[in-house]
Amino acid sequence: MNRYPLWKYITVAIALVLGFIYTLPNFFGESPAVQVSSAKATIKVDARAQARVEETLKAAGITHDGIQLDTNGVKTRLKDTDTQLKAKDILEKAFNPDATDPQYVVALNLLPASPHWLSSLHALPMYLGLDLRGGVHFLLQVDMKGALTKRLDSTSADLRTILRDKNLRHSGVNREGERLVVKFRDVETRDKARNAISDNQPDLALSEQGDAAEPRLVATLKPEAQKRIGEFALKQNITTLHNRINELGVAEPVIQQQGLDRIVVQLPGVQDTAKAKDILGRTATLEIRMVDDSPGALEAAMGGNPPFGTEVYNERGGQPLLVKKQVVLTGDRLTDAQPGFDNQTQEAAVHLTLDAAGARIFKDVTRENVGKRMAILLIEKGKGEVVTAPVIRTEIGGGRVQISGRMTTSEANDTALLLRAGSLAAPMDIIEERTIGPSLGAENISKGFHSTLWGFAGIALFMVIYYRVFGVVSVVALASNLLFLVAILSLLQATLTLPGIAAIALALGMAIDSNVLINERIREELRNGMTPQSAISEGYERAFGTILDSNVTTLIVGLMLLVFGSGPVRGFAVVHCLGILTSIFSSVVVSRALVNLIYGGQKKLTKVAIGQVWKPGISAGAQK
Repeated sequence: MNRYPLWKYITVAIALVLGFIYTLPNFFGESPAVQVSSAKATIKVDARAQARVEETLKAAGITHDGIQLDTNGVKTRLKDTDTQLKAKDILEKAFNPDATDPQYVVALNLLPASPHWLSSLHALPMYLGLDLRGGVHFLLQVDMKGALTKRLDSTSADLRTILRDKNLRHSGVNREGERLVVKFRDVETRDKARNAISDNQPDLALSEQGDAAEPRLVATLKPEAQKRIGEFALKQNITTLHNRINELGVAEPVIQQQGLDRIVVQLPGVQDTAKAKDILGRTATLEIRMVDDSPGALEAAMGGNPPFGTEVYNERGGQPLLVKKQVVLTGDRLTDAQPGFDNQTQEAAVHLTLDAAGARIFKDVTRENVGKRMAILLIEKGKGEVVTAPVIRTEIGGGRVQISGRMTTSEANDTALLLRAGSLAAPMDIIEERTIGPSLGAENISKGFHSTLWGFAGIALFMVIYYRVFGVVSVVALASNLLFLVAILSLLQATLTLPGIAAIALALGMAIDSNVLINERIREELRNGMTPQSAISEGYERAFGTILDSNVTTLIVGLMLLVFGSGPVRGFAVVHCLGILTSIFSSVVVSRALVNLIYGGQKKLTKVAIGQVWKPGISAGAQK
């Protein structure tokens, strides 16, 4: 009656062992570390960079606890924060001798201090939120006006292309504030131009101004187009920030929209505010320009006398190249960038897709410059580098462009990623900045841990006094519930915040409620005259329906918080929902397995230690 088959006992035992293993990493804490990652897409951090880090630290007499290479860069584990700061300064000087043009990002970091055997099992500690780990908090204001200005600037180039294609002569296309003004020499041409622009630019509202002597066409963005551009700029900036912050190796950063034009960025574990601001402000844009291959022009430029309208950039191999200042095409016309291979040479390449206007411009430029070289530049922080400078063999139409030449597969992947989401769609300003120190985070952890500990101790004391042996079983089941909950959160690599700790404390209170229902049901069956074995069986069977109903209704509320909540509310909801699921398993399966082990083997069981059972009509009931 009260015996489990062997497989159930084995299942419970395996669950407890796995729960212990995946909970264990949270007790080892974190080690200070220094991370070296690439500051440019054209620079790769590989095994050579790892060896360079090791040699630099060895030369400086700095001992470390291990150096590892992963997708975010080279990470060096150190003994204490003083050594960490010293190592950061030394690596910064070694990897970035020119502070004005940093090639690498050298940042402070924290790494799990778990033993290697736990890490090999993918047993990792939970991520800690900003309020527990410390870090930096930024509130960024997106310049929506700047996004509209950027769009109008690109639209003005489109209008010139449209008018040229339709053979409509004009006296200039200029942006005046938030509108575009197109001047014509006669009214008839203006009317034709209006029809052509209306067909090709549905986002523009057109109006006629001026007199017959100086007719003008004024174009402004429609309200719905302005709204759409603003939404796109916000999403693009959030995507860009995600890619930028990956370089800092921040675990579980929070990057989310706030209101119509603001973005909240929280970077747990980051104490170097200046480095974080530098990363957030980075942009990368693509520019296509023509190369000036005139005889003697490059030599004159290197001698300090460049021809008018040109400037010198370096190719990837370090060779100088004279490039015209006029930008033929920018990354704003780029709709996609994917890594791939050259169909002819099978070299690594990046395949670019341009929008309709960009495809038209590129087709015209390649048609007019067959046999000449075209430079594709990557601009970061105002400094440019020539990714490739191919010779134009023939007219290129269809909006498909390929970048190739002296690129590895990984470089092609990085370049494609940078071009896809490397530039900010609109300027941003930091309007709020807060730094939360690690000491405050440690204090929050201590308070949260002690509140949970003392809550658990109070519940355990009450259950043992009131329910005796069954109280001890309930306490063990409660401890297993906490074990399962922390293990699942660690396995999912969830982020724990103060609201999450509150949810854990709440989960303990809710979990013990299930055991109280079971114990009281067993008491009721004993009062009704059942034998102890039958009372235990009936108590668990009949209490299960009530436990399931109460937990499902609470789970529904938790799911609603998870779906419709945001930020701390979602963090609370995740822990709350997981706590409900683990409490059902621990209170029903684990506690029943323990009770079966204690009482299930006794054939002639006459009483159970479940506290005082009061029977009707008897002033002092028998203790069962």
